[in-house]
Amino acid sequence: MGPVELAVADLQRSISYYEQALGLQVQRRESSDASLGAGGQELLRLVERPGAKPARGFSGLYHFALLLPQRADLARFLAHAARERVPLVGLSDHFVSEAIYLSDPDEHGIEIYWDRPRELWEGQVAQRMTTLPLDVSSLLGELQDPTTEPFKGLPALTSMGHVHLRVSEIPATIAFYRDVLGFDLTAALGGQAAFLAAGGYHHHIGANTWESAGAGQAGQDSATLLRASVLLPDEQAVRSAADAAAAAGYEPVAVAGGVQIADPSGNPLLLADGA
Repeated sequence: MGPVELAVADLQRSISYYEQALGLQVQRRESSDASLGAGGQELLRLVERPGAKPARGFSGLYHFALLLPQRADLARFLAHAARERVPLVGLSDHFVSEAIYLSDPDEHGIEIYWDRPRELWEGQVAQRMTTLPLDVSSLLGELQDPTTEPFKGLPALTSMGHVHLRVSEIPATIAFYRDVLGFDLTAALGGQAAFLAAGGYHHHIGANTWESAGAGQAGQDSATLLRASVLLPDEQAVRSAADAAAAAGYEPVAVAGGVQIADPSGNPLLLADGA
């Protein structure tokens, strides 16, 4: 997965949050938009919509998830959040990963996580992936002294591990991401949630109807998902995905950087050459 683009109500407020709470760095800033990342890698694009309201009850973003390379990196982030009193909304052990959840000033969901070794869960995601309380003591045990461990921002190898979407219904979502774009369905929770991935990963795309069953997209006055990016191996893969989408009745549009398409819930995706 590539950068996620979000509408925000107050660009400076959002930049301050992502710099101070998450430790991202501004890579580019214009009057009404900015890009942030880690180690030179772009992860997030923010576009200001002055006065925009949180997009509750609509299809859109549930959370974007930043993948850290090592467990100690997650421990450093948690120690930083505790020292700086960064508000958290959850701490979970999913067996495949350990995760910390936050919400930004516009109520965009954020997950910061690391993966357990792939040999523990690959091919067993449906059986293994769960949600249990995070063992905070064990995690902080990665550090010599959590009270003084330096936090210099998210590490250079941080990546967009997955994007979890709010959708209007699960069957159509699975049909689009699996049967049209070619992701594998790795796990599902009845008609409430689905997890899809490429290359044996536990999930690159999550989808649920917990807050959005039957709902469409939020309006132009909302702080909402503007698009998520799917990075494909090369330009031919982008063309093939766009052709498959067109054959299935979707309407891919050529844009700067790739091809844009909306999933059945209207969530915008950029299909881009990740080479």
